[in-house]
Amino acid sequence: MKCDNIPTLFLAVLLGLEAASGSLVCQQSKPTVRHHRVEETVPDDTSSPEIDQAETAMQKGDFAAAEALLQKAIAAKPGNYRAWFDLGYVYNATQRTPEAIDAYRKAVTAKADVFESNLNLGLLLAKQNDTEEAARYLKSATQLKPAANPEQGLTRAWMALGQLEQGSDPQFAIVAYGQAAKLSPKDAAPHLAAAGLLQVQKNWDAAVLEYRAAAEADPASKDALLGVASTYIQQKKYSDAEATLRKLLADDPQNTQAHLQLGRVLAVQGKNEEAAHELQAGQPDKAADPHAALELGTLYVRAGKDAEAERQFRLALEKLPRDADAHFSLGSVLMHEKKYPEAQQELLIAIRLKPDLADAYGNLAVVAAENKNYPITLQALDDRAKYLPEIPATYFLRATTFDELKAVRQAVENYQKFLAVDGGKAPDQEWQARHRLIALDPQHADKYRVKK
Repeated sequence: MKCDNIPTLFLAVLLGLEAASGSLVCQQSKPTVRHHRVEETVPDDTSSPEIDQAETAMQKGDFAAAEALLQKAIAAKPGNYRAWFDLGYVYNATQRTPEAIDAYRKAVTAKADVFESNLNLGLLLAKQNDTEEAARYLKSATQLKPAANPEQGLTRAWMALGQLEQGSDPQFAIVAYGQAAKLSPKDAAPHLAAAGLLQVQKNWDAAVLEYRAAAEADPASKDALLGVASTYIQQKKYSDAEATLRKLLADDPQNTQAHLQLGRVLAVQGKNEEAAHELQAGQPDKAADPHAALELGTLYVRAGKDAEAERQFRLALEKLPRDADAHFSLGSVLMHEKKYPEAQQELLIAIRLKPDLADAYGNLAVVAAENKNYPITLQALDDRAKYLPEIPATYFLRATTFDELKAVRQAVENYQKFLAVDGGKAPDQEWQARHRLIALDPQHADKYRVKK
């Protein structure tokens, strides 16, 4: 491949920095190293025997030899941008980022209009979180011509600039992604990046348009349809999201992320059986996604399938041992299964990990009472009251707990509070409360009897 105005060995180096740092400045297979004469349009001072030998050594991975040769070339001609550029590559390849940045600065100072020098310097500064200066060099790169594959090179520059600016200037970042999209119309990445930013801004319609543009650019892009679906979900357009995800799964039935998203959408719509099926399909491996296991367990709880729910919560905890909500979910389903000692243990862990998990205190109070751990019951009820208002059930549980502890005054007080607020919602408990009050406070027995 011939690249205008750049010697072949120099071009090989231009193409090398991004390979060393994880991506490509311009995509091509490794060049065959040939010794061509320098083209006439290249200034005579850009080449020397030392630079040619250094670039050959670089192609062989002999960076120590290359560095020594380049230092010799720079000593002879300190303003040779090509030597500084090559040295920047050597430093980057040998994990010496500050030195690489300094070398690329000198390359740009020596010759400011080289696209690759500006791009590579901008990328390295961005890696060092020097965003303001990185943006300056990346912007310069977008106005220059790459040595080879100009569309790909400029796309890379605009994408890097968009990624750099999206936190501080999201509108400019969207413009940068738009420029990248124009340069690479068959690349979905610029549209996906813009769509993600538009989602954050809650510009739903524009986000959907970008996701659809990504799908047109790359019909094989699964991220595009997943993005459309996620935008619909954020808008609570669940039927549209469901239709999009089903379309995706028709083409890609093994897409676990689509199964998970569809399961969540179906769950929101109350389609619990279908939702459970999709969530299960979304985690074919044992506890592959612990959060999906938690969601699936919750669906099983809603369907009254406590054993299946317990299994999913335990799978989730294998990967989330310090997740308070996972311990709470397991403790709660164990409570439903009347496995009270285990339930108490899980709920205590949940509270220890997350002391403000208010609902856990109520469940802990219930299971502790079943375990006859009455001091824990009363403490849990007191802790719950710090976060949530009292309800008939908490008054009744306090009353029965004090009753068990033979604390008559407190039992009577809480039975009375229960009757005052329940309003006939729990008739069996009201009957029990009245009969216990008659037994505990016989002098006021007539007050507790139901008038016929």
